[in-house]
This record gives sequence, C-alpha cells and structure tokens, in this order.
Amino acid sequence: MKELITRSLSGALYVVLLLASIYTSQMIFQGVFLVFGILAIYEFQKLIHLKNWSLYLIFVSCYGASIFIDIPEYLRISILIITLVTELLLVKDLITIRIIPMFEKKKYFVSIFYLISSLVFLVMIPEYQKNHTYEPHIIAGAFFLIWINDSFAFLVGKSLGKNKLLERISPKKTIEGLLGGIIFAMISSYILYYFTQLLSPVIWLCMSLIMSIFGTLGDLIQSKFKRQAGVKDSGTIMPGHGGIYDRLDSVIFAAPFLYAFLYILNYVS
Repeated sequence: MKELITRSLSGALYVVLLLASIYTSQMIFQGVFLVFGILAIYEFQKLIHLKNWSLYLIFVSCYGASIFIDIPEYLRISILIITLVTELLLVKDLITIRIIPMFEKKKYFVSIFYLISSLVFLVMIPEYQKNHTYEPHIIAGAFFLIWINDSFAFLVGKSLGKNKLLERISPKKTIEGLLGGIIFAMISSYILYYFTQLLSPVIWLCMSLIMSIFGTLGDLIQSKFKRQAGVKDSGTIMPGHGGIYDRLDSVIFAAPFLYAFLYILNYVS
C-alpha cells in the first residue's frame, strides 16, 4: 500500500510539473526539458556502459541551436531522416536479434541520433508550424495520448491478455493490451480535438496511432537496453517509477515520427 501511494504521488508530481511547464510558457517548457534531457542522457549512458561528457555538450549545443537559431531546412530534414533511420534500425535489432550490439562506435551514434536528436525534435513539436508559433496543446496532447495508451494497454492486458507481444523482452506485455491501448488512444484523440479545436479529428487520430505504435516500440527498446544492462530501472530519481528516461522512453522514440508527420502536414497544407 505504501509503495502504491509513493508511486501515485511521484507520478502525479511528474504530470503536474510537465503540464505546468508546457502551459506556463515556452521558455519554461524548454528549460524543464533541458534538465530532463541531461538526466535522460546520464541514465542512458549508465545503461550502455558509456562515460563521455562530450555527449552533454552535443546535446546542449543542438538544443540551444534549435531554440535560438533558425536551422536551415535541409540540415533539419537531414538530421530528421538519420534519426528516423536509426530508430527503425533499433526496431530491427529489437525484433531480429537477442542482444542489441553496443560496440564503442555504435554507442556514440545511437546516443546522438536516437536519444539526443529525438529530445531536440520533441521540443520542436509545439512549434512545427511555418511561423514557429508555440502551440502547447500539441505537445500536451502527444503526452496525453502516450499516457492513455500506456494505461489502457496495462488494464486491458491485465484483464484480457493471453498472447504475449514480445515475451523475451517484456513478459507482461500482450497483443490484447497493445490493441486495447491503441483503441482507447484513438477514442481519446477525438476528445482532444473536441477540447482543443485544433487540427482535425483525422489528424488527431493519426497522431494517436503514431504515439501508440512508436511509443510502445520505444518502451520495448528501452526494456531491451535495461535487460542487457541487468537492471530494473534506468534511474531512481522518481520513487516507484525509476528514472526520467523510464518516464520519457515512449515519447522520446515517438517524437521524431510525430514531428515528421506534422512537418509533412504543414508542408502540404
């Protein structure tokens, strides 16, 4: 009972901090995620047994450039493509091989083009429009869809789950839970449209599919990293939940795909 209370309070504090930062101002949102990003990089380096301070410098430099500099479109799209390819290769490794190979060069490449660039694109999502107007409902909606998917995947999986999704990586995840999470996220996408009156129901529906599918893959990939490292959580900063990377793994992985979707949508509109 005490553990449940601790977990609930810790989770509620995280959600309040996150939403407050998003809706207070863009600067506060960016500041909070600068701290979250540094913590996530620290936790990720522990998982893959890497100690390199240059990664923090790369993150802060890229993060600052995305905020203060109008990055040329060709460079932004090139980095986005490399990031998407890197993440798809991680999905391939997740499905086809038992252990994700983490030899020295790949550690740096994955740290930069999976974690660091994904964090940068995550913060760029609310200003995806051509005029770079900050739209908090978009990023808050993305987190909401992730939370709904995770919650109902757990509830449906626990109640109805019989067929394992990827047992050797995450024994508790089931196909029924996956489908349940996706369905409830799709339903929630219309609620987000109704209350925000932004975009269209179809676009919100597509966003729910992106966040549910790629968010689940991100969670599985992080589970595989943790299993290879022989740990339960990536950190201990959030009692009952683990580390910041544990809380952000799904949205970090899904962020570049959501940004790409919104970018294409904005480009063709």
